[in-house]
Amino acid sequence: MINPIFTENLEEYDDPVSYDIENNAYIGELPFLEQWASKKSGPIIDLACGTGRITIPLASQGFHLIGVDLHAGMLEQAKKKVQELDLHIDWLEQDCTVLNINCKSPLIYMVGNSIQHFHTNESQNMLLSSIHKHLEADGVFIFGTRFPNAEELLQPSTEEYWKTYNDTTCNKEVDVYTISNYDALSQIQYYTTLRKFKDVDGRVIDEKRTNISLRYTYPQEMERLLTENNFEILHVYKDWNETPISNDSYEMIYVCRKIER
Repeated sequence: MINPIFTENLEEYDDPVSYDIENNAYIGELPFLEQWASKKSGPIIDLACGTGRITIPLASQGFHLIGVDLHAGMLEQAKKKVQELDLHIDWLEQDCTVLNINCKSPLIYMVGNSIQHFHTNESQNMLLSSIHKHLEADGVFIFGTRFPNAEELLQPSTEEYWKTYNDTTCNKEVDVYTISNYDALSQIQYYTTLRKFKDVDGRVIDEKRTNISLRYTYPQEMERLLTENNFEILHVYKDWNETPISNDSYEMIYVCRKIER
């Protein structure tokens, strides 16, 4: 069963093919996750796996992967990508707060800042409780989330250029801009992403807008949250290269171990 609250914040993922073209090249988390996967035996669970950006490369290294996402279209795109590969990956359409997987895992991870989709204290607790139930004894949970520094939270509420990419589905260059508004009471950043499609002369001929809202969690708040949900924090880094966290961080990478209740 999928909570309808989470399906209301998926507009950014409604075109899985274009999403893949824009994002699939980034695999910065992969070496770090390979390192931890090599220490474990048994099925590895990729939560909010999307189109398999990290799931597929890890499976290509010989690990047994289970990819979980609540977006059916993203999972269909993931399945298409592995059709021509000699890989077996179990793809499951499930809500991460109420996982129902017929196994326990030594390693569960959630990348792409996906934990920020869980906006309330209740949903964060439900997520961590669900993960805890599906980890083996001493199992490890790894995730990343954006660091709530002043620069991150005080982004302009006017259009700000982000990046450019080529969308091969329409053979157009696309300039990406963002507009953001931060609600300090809820700790939620409301983003509008504008993708401006250009012709060969650089003129904008089409524009697409999507919205997404993301919860920010502060370091001490995260420490209490994990502790109260029976996780021991083994490491906290500012990036996937294991750099110690600092005030100028843009990310928080957590490595946590399950504690038995």
